Amino acid sequence: MRLGVLFSGGKDSTLALHKTAAEEEVTCLITLNSTNPESFMFHTPNINVSRLQAEALGLPLIERVTEGKAEKELDDLEEAINEAVREYALDGIVSGAIESVYQAERIQRVCNRLEVWSFNPLWKSNQVDLLREIVKRGFKVIISGIFAYPLDAGWLGRELDESLIKELVALEVDYGVSPSGEGGEIETTVLDAPLFRKKIDVEEFEILARGNTGVFNIKKAKLTIK
Repeated sequence: MRLGVLFSGGKDSTLALHKTAAEEEVTCLITLNSTNPESFMFHTPNINVSRLQAEALGLPLIERVTEGKAEKELDDLEEAINEAVREYALDGIVSGAIESVYQAERIQRVCNRLEVWSFNPLWKSNQVDLLREIVKRGFKVIISGIFAYPLDAGWLGRELDESLIKELVALEVDYGVSPSGEGGEIETTVLDAPLFRKKIDVEEFEILARGNTGVFNIKKAKLTIK
């Protein structure tokens, strides 16, 4: 089965890609670049790095810019998926949704209209188990966005490891923060993963934060030999 992956460059879409590639043929990546940082559907921090990630994976990337307006952004998503389906003869689309019914339902509707399969390999998985799987597999993942109390600028740029997972579990207990950021509390950027032929080195960045909202903005990066 030939599948395209809705790819943000974050941990969930990258893990979904890896799980899918173990069973099926991943043919391309599809990225929506939202100009609205508060998009309901799409990850925004460091979305430009998806080009380097696609190169590291050796996969073609279909990119579309969207204004990120509620519901209208679904038209942009449908156009991007339709382009991928036509260009790469796809049988289905993969997403990294775990708990978001809002996202999963809308992706499913688009796929239904285009008559392709919608596959969510992470759906309803235990969030902490997924975080541990990511670390165990050797992914290098950094926190690239924080959007909830009591997160602050000190979280930005930190690498996901067992120690950080314990902190996230504690935040869930004390404040109800989703450990995987499925509620939009946390965004991530993947710098290396098992299927990456090269890793991404961050050469220049800036931290833009105010209170419990902020981003680790990668201004310059390059691929290097692993």
